[in-house]
Amino acid sequence: MDKKTISTDGTSITYEITGEGPVVILVSGAMSTGGTVAPLAVPLSARFRVAVYDRRGRGESGDTAPYAVEREVEDLATLIETMGGEAALCGVSSGGALVLEAAASGLPVRQIAVYEVPFVDFLEGGARLHAEYTANLAEALAQGRRGDAVELFLRLTGMAEQTIQGARQSPMWAGMEAIAPSLAYDNAVMGDGLAPRERLASITAPLLAVAGGASPSWMREATRTVAETVPEGTYRSLEGQTHMVEPDVLGPVLAEFFEG
Repeated sequence: MDKKTISTDGTSITYEITGEGPVVILVSGAMSTGGTVAPLAVPLSARFRVAVYDRRGRGESGDTAPYAVEREVEDLATLIETMGGEAALCGVSSGGALVLEAAASGLPVRQIAVYEVPFVDFLEGGARLHAEYTANLAEALAQGRRGDAVELFLRLTGMAEQTIQGARQSPMWAGMEAIAPSLAYDNAVMGDGLAPRERLASITAPLLAVAGGASPSWMREATRTVAETVPEGTYRSLEGQTHMVEPDVLGPVLAEFFEG
């Protein structure tokens, strides 16, 4: 990351740009930085000017308390203005929820693409699980138990207990604990965990909602719901892909959509 811009509340947002053409901004999800979605910029940069950035509270970007989803929308607004005043947005996982909120807030967004925003409408007991996670996460972070917060998130994603304990012993664990407070940010972006149908229905930009064909059915149905609720929404399934989508598979699909 080699560039910085200052958001409305004075927070420093770090980003980098590759390629030339219409602007596309990639937005990462929970427990990730701009570097996580940077591989997706590679297949797009041949035809677009692609920006990846560290969301506030992670990577090389700054942070300012108290947190509010509106501040992250302002971060995107600042990036869009910095890059010329209009952009297409692509959000992965909970980053997609931020992209949807930004579009619903009236930012100058040309097109929107999201990959598997994990709304829990079709997950059995999903609303209850989300509420329990919210309460437990808030408690862990308030008590400074960052490792426990990371564990809560990994458990929520369905990771096996043995794998979680193995991760705790890995070199990457320290980095995960470092950005653990941002888990609360992604949780706030997800709201009550259910697809915000009224907000989605207000989005006027064309939208592509993509899911992996090998992902759980509840996630595919949530993605389909986003596409069906946004007035100009389209649904696409990628055969054999999971939540950890391959950039070389998703990239060409996004490029086709962003080219209109």
